[in-house]
Amino acid sequence: MLEQESRSPLEQTLLYIRNLDSCPPSYLYDPGRKDFFEVLWLQDEYPLHQVGPELSSVKGHWVYLMPPYRVHQLNKAGKKGILFSFKRELLEEEDKDFALDVFRIFNISGEFTTLRLTPNMVERLEKVYELLEAEYREHSGNLAMIKSLLKVFLLHLIKMKQEEFTTLDINQKRAYEFLLLLEDHYIEERNMQFYADKLTISAKRLNQVLKEVLNQTGIQLLHDRLILEAKRQIIHSENSIKEVAWLLGFKDRPYFSRFFKVHTGQTPEAFQKHVKHHIDTLLNTLVT
Repeated sequence: MLEQESRSPLEQTLLYIRNLDSCPPSYLYDPGRKDFFEVLWLQDEYPLHQVGPELSSVKGHWVYLMPPYRVHQLNKAGKKGILFSFKRELLEEEDKDFALDVFRIFNISGEFTTLRLTPNMVERLEKVYELLEAEYREHSGNLAMIKSLLKVFLLHLIKMKQEEFTTLDINQKRAYEFLLLLEDHYIEERNMQFYADKLTISAKRLNQVLKEVLNQTGIQLLHDRLILEAKRQIIHSENSIKEVAWLLGFKDRPYFSRFFKVHTGQTPEAFQKHVKHHIDTLLNTLVT
């Protein structure tokens, strides 16, 4: 189902499109938002975060690609641009090299990716986006058309990032399948042998593949995913630190706190305090 009216819960939608000036604040806090890939396209605006001293004061077209389960908050007050969100069901997952490229440009194991669009890319994206939005606005929008237009739009972004996979090989397939398995099992399964068995290769070979394709080992990707979810819980949920630890499968709070500090450089409590201060004092920025 495509998005109907703003009163419909996001859980029932596959695609959600709004101009930033008409995107309801309730969207940011809807629990269904966590399941969406988001494309935030700022138009003739300054970037939302530090992108280097030579670019931070430059107005232009900036695209933020934010994966599901991201942990940032976004204050977009006064910004011009477009937000559109889509669920994984709209991706042509049988085209595994394309799907893996999408995962990579959205930085699925991190926070977000930022792109500065050239005038040529703005022109190309605008043409595809106009068709995508028009189909979306149709009361009985054609799902096949939506999928095709979305794929064209994403392929333009993939090209821009110069993440070109010219051939589909077995290692790319395995890395992609590992990421999907990890998303489903990262809380209860932390032994790489489980994932290797599912992929019918050895744990050693799995790590070699992941290093080659994603430049990280399986354990690094697993730990990154746990930290990502921990941050998301700390920012978005009302759970206590102890409850977050339990939900993520840690045997006790001290062990979770040590794990969090090793991977982030600060305790969960310090991170929580930092986020609150950031949101309270710094508008139009991303929290990471």
